[in-house]
Amino acid sequence: MAKGAPKQVPEAWRTQSKPKVAAPTLQVVANNKKARHDYVIEDVFEAGIVLTGTEVKALRMGRASLTEAFVLIDPSGEAWLERANIPAYFNGTWTNHAPLRKRKLLLHKAEIIRLGHKVQAKGHTIIPLRLYFLDGRAKVEIALARGKKEYDKRHTLREQQDNREAQRAMRHRTMLG
Repeated sequence: MAKGAPKQVPEAWRTQSKPKVAAPTLQVVANNKKARHDYVIEDVFEAGIVLTGTEVKALRMGRASLTEAFVLIDPSGEAWLERANIPAYFNGTWTNHAPLRKRKLLLHKAEIIRLGHKVQAKGHTIIPLRLYFLDGRAKVEIALARGKKEYDKRHTLREQQDNREAQRAMRHRTMLG
């Protein structure tokens, strides 16, 4: 190679592709199955949640319950998750958290205002559907919901049972040929 001449670089190095971005990982910690039974879900939002260190460790162990939880919007325009049970971290010391404390939710201002107006309407509430980690950050899926009447719950259960029986009959029919 002569002095001052540009270095020869292999063709494969010149056309290097950009590093591939991994798909976001979703690790579900808790589901609120009772919510879909007791409420009609009208709109769903994803909110971040402010947690302490021992709460995060307890969640990573898969310990949480959302069955009695609900969301309140206070007059200052902040959303709070109430009665979500994250049990105390087993290896925690005096720094452990209170299991049923209020936890602040992180939403855009416009979303909070929209939810606040809808909740003021009769029969609407905000409930958490599931708690999960998305790329290492704790998130809560909350829903604007309206309570079901008892006959609506029975009707939904009857529909599910009818669908199950129809699927079973179809599967049995295809097996017989």
